[in-house]
Amino acid sequence: MLRSLSDTSVYVHFPYCARKCPYCDFASYRVEQIPHEAYADAVLRELELRAPSLDGRRLSSVFFGGGTPSLWSAPQLGRVVSAIRAAFPEQVDELEISAECNPASLDDEVAAGLREAGVNRVSVGVQSLNDERLAYLGRLHDAQGALASLRAARAHFDRVSGDLIFGSPGQNVDDVRREVDALLELGLDHLSAYALTIEPGTRFGELFRLGKLEVSPDETYAALFAAIEVRLEQAGFRHYEVSNYARPGQESRHNQHYWRGGAYLGLGAAAVGCLESGPGSARRWRNQPLPERYLAEVAGPEREESEEHLGPEEILEEALMLGLRTADGVDLEAAQRRAGVDPRAGREARIARHVATGSLLDEGGRLRVPRERWIVLDGIVADLF
Repeated sequence: MLRSLSDTSVYVHFPYCARKCPYCDFASYRVEQIPHEAYADAVLRELELRAPSLDGRRLSSVFFGGGTPSLWSAPQLGRVVSAIRAAFPEQVDELEISAECNPASLDDEVAAGLREAGVNRVSVGVQSLNDERLAYLGRLHDAQGALASLRAARAHFDRVSGDLIFGSPGQNVDDVRREVDALLELGLDHLSAYALTIEPGTRFGELFRLGKLEVSPDETYAALFAAIEVRLEQAGFRHYEVSNYARPGQESRHNQHYWRGGAYLGLGAAAVGCLESGPGSARRWRNQPLPERYLAEVAGPEREESEEHLGPEEILEEALMLGLRTADGVDLEAAQRRAGVDPRAGREARIARHVATGSLLDEGGRLRVPRERWIVLDGIVADLF
């Protein structure tokens, strides 16, 4: 039994897309006709079934991801927002409610509808402002369409984030600087910049396996990563997580909650949730990923595809994996409260080795990786497990 309010975020997965991008390994499905009302009904039914687990919890943020949530009928999305807010006994002040949007499905009318539905922050999947690269990435919009969608978003939301993908073949430092400058001119307060990653099971993954996909060398990725950081910091942005930059106070509260190891409720097809039941114990589940199965089984035994119970070591590993991605690093006291054990125990020699090489900073109550080492972050974190 939780003895005090536990801040808990909610993630709602919307699995439908107008087209599956060749690099995407998320649970998303192309459909001709979206079951707008039926999907909202299913999510509300799941929320009702999970309501007993929300006792003693405070709602800290809501995030609609996908897929393409901007394809969802705004009144139906609004029903879900209202139900989530009503399901929690308390919520934080200035609750952040975010929705991912695709430029091809975000115009002035859609932006106004999302605002009316209760959304107060949008993240727009720009990915590139070069038409050739957008075609390579399989996007439905062109550069002018991306800019138009961002202007529509800015007309209705104070908080707008843009996503970029860097590392497409042929992209150079000047290219990425021009794209960042164009986004800054629109007044964005947050930018996410992701390296193009070739994932198994995707169209790009299959082409790469067959030797039919050109990829940029590691040196290019490193140069682009550095160029983005320099330009955004010059503009007053803080590089607060490996892939994320924000003006002061405009960081994604939902993502920060996640990176700090906070509890989260997952709703919808393929959604993942993880709720703690006390120090050193948590349950994580993944919902049925196929939308039609989810709609049919939302109240049945097959609603969840899988579950796992996390113990102290698993909780600590996640605290390190997620926290070390951020500029603030891992709060060791907070990690110990969640895990019920000392995060340093059994890791003393490995921590000392990385501190000696400058790959890790030990600041007493906090561990963090200096930003100049973020380019090799995965290897540092893996060595601590």
